[in-house]
Amino acid sequence: MSASGGTRAIVAALAANLAIAVAKFVAFVFSGSSSMLAESVHSLADSGNQGLLLLGGKKAKREATPQHPFGYGRERYIYAFLVSIVLFTVGGMFAIYEGYEKIKHPHAIEAWYWPVGVLVFAIIAESFSFRTAIKESNEVRGGVSWGQFIKRAKAPELPVVLLEDLGALVGLVLALAGVSIALVTGDGVWDGIGTLCIGVLLIVIAIVLAAETKSLLLGEAAGTEDVEKITAAMVDGETVTRVIHMRTLHLGPEELLVAAKIAVRNDESATQVANAIDAAEARIREAVPIARVIYLEPDIYRETAPTAE
Repeated sequence: MSASGGTRAIVAALAANLAIAVAKFVAFVFSGSSSMLAESVHSLADSGNQGLLLLGGKKAKREATPQHPFGYGRERYIYAFLVSIVLFTVGGMFAIYEGYEKIKHPHAIEAWYWPVGVLVFAIIAESFSFRTAIKESNEVRGGVSWGQFIKRAKAPELPVVLLEDLGALVGLVLALAGVSIALVTGDGVWDGIGTLCIGVLLIVIAIVLAAETKSLLLGEAAGTEDVEKITAAMVDGETVTRVIHMRTLHLGPEELLVAAKIAVRNDESATQVANAIDAAEARIREAVPIARVIYLEPDIYRETAPTAE
């Protein structure tokens, strides 16, 4: 994922959520709808989350230091994980608490046109934000499904924004349903039920985000396609005859570490082996540009002797 593409999606989501949060809170003040209060907190939490993603992207650009020789690329993963925590606590748990209180102490919705009007406006605004995230994702998604894209993406920003926007749209529909049923029946309990549903939805999305970003924090290898390209680039058929074993690790979304033991001919000189390693590194970087840290160890390949039966 390009950093610029992720930034565009984050900024679009941030602008939409700030406007929606203000509108929802105004609607809550005039109507007393708990769904509106939960949704305003949801949008405020989402705005904070987008701020965290932008901050993480900025911090990840710092130069490597002796204490952190591989740089700060994983800062983006850390801030994406913080997003899942904020979404779970501020968004999900607050909505569940507010929904429980509304069910326990229901009251009629006042000035119904405020929550209904704001929800319709919010759905339109979130749709534009979601459309931007989909457009940016399609540029890097390739032919994989949306589920696989979210699972495999090494850059966390677009999957986070996609899930947040999807959750926001579904939450808005739930809020609109709860408010509408409460208005038709005159029973404020339905407003509380809609709020509870929003809380459960946010917690589910937060758990999915936490699981995916945890995997990135632990360290993920390169994708299958990149591994194949790297393997093919190492072998020149002359000095380097095969890859004995290899390990890859994402130091950040756009930085990959490659460590491998390669087989060289036993009659080559040290100078020839060194030149072959330099050439292999150049081919790897050409094939997979994000492979910026490369360690290649030459060795003599030996077939494992068969075990006697």
